[in-house]
Amino acid sequence: IIDAPGHRDFIKNMITGTSQADCAVLIVAAGTGEFEAGISKNGQTREHALLAFTLGVKQLIVGVNKMDSTEPPYSEPRFEEIKKEVSSYIKKIGYNPAAVAFVPISGWHGDNMLEPSTKMPWFKGWNVERKEGKAEGKCLIEALDAILPPARPTDKPLRLPLQDVYKIGGIGTVPVGRVETGVLKPGTIVVFAPANITTEVKSVEMHHEALQEAVPGDNVGFNVKNVSVKELRRGYVAGDSKNNPPRGAADFIAQVIVLNHPGQISNGYTPVLDCHTAHIACKFAEIKEKVDRRTGKSTEDNPKSIKSGDAAIVNLVPSKPLC
Repeated sequence: IIDAPGHRDFIKNMITGTSQADCAVLIVAAGTGEFEAGISKNGQTREHALLAFTLGVKQLIVGVNKMDSTEPPYSEPRFEEIKKEVSSYIKKIGYNPAAVAFVPISGWHGDNMLEPSTKMPWFKGWNVERKEGKAEGKCLIEALDAILPPARPTDKPLRLPLQDVYKIGGIGTVPVGRVETGVLKPGTIVVFAPANITTEVKSVEMHHEALQEAVPGDNVGFNVKNVSVKELRRGYVAGDSKNNPPRGAADFIAQVIVLNHPGQISNGYTPVLDCHTAHIACKFAEIKEKVDRRTGKSTEDNPKSIKSGDAAIVNLVPSKPLC
């Protein structure tokens, strides 16, 4: 479980955590005024749902929390109102609401967390439909149990974005992160991009136990030889030096969708880009074309600017090479 922070001051950490997840549980507060604040234009409910989808977390569960503080307590109409509004928003982002479990809960009182609550007899349970089949249940734990394990691409080249780097007494430098593709083993000669630092992996650990190999989905720490903590940083990507190693990009082409931005964006605009665990300023060097956000077809070449609601193909230049 990655307990990502909810407050907007910690959005960088929230992104680092979310980029490593297979499924997100979006907790929405049902209290009067609380839900409205979260779902408002700049609210955290919106931002977190959008980030989860953008970072590739395609499975979602919505926990409608604080049902004990609705007016009246444990109100069915309030739950239905929230479900309708959140469904409509997550559909705009790209989630299919039919595949999302909505569970009315009270974390404080334990309602519908591990077993069905007697306080909400009106709740007949959640059910989801997806191409792998249907699932249903009454409480949050069952929705978690119904998460589909994603495909683990072990046959692809190794990619492991660093979440943190620690110095551990008696052991040395230990980078930490999640294997996204490929396999990491002791003895692998890894390269860290974009810094192009090469070293041997001495050992791999998960939950304080030595591993002979780490596969996609594993959050691991691994000990590396002759590299100081100062040389490595969050956002670097580890790969196998002998099998299609990762390389830093001086620039790259991206498809962007402008969701909510005051005014126009034109060439030269330099926002901070969050990419897996890296956070770096990137310049819009050239807006190549506007495209239809649903089909991807070009609608205008070399537009002067783009605004909220537009999708575009752009050339981005990071302030330092990015992997």
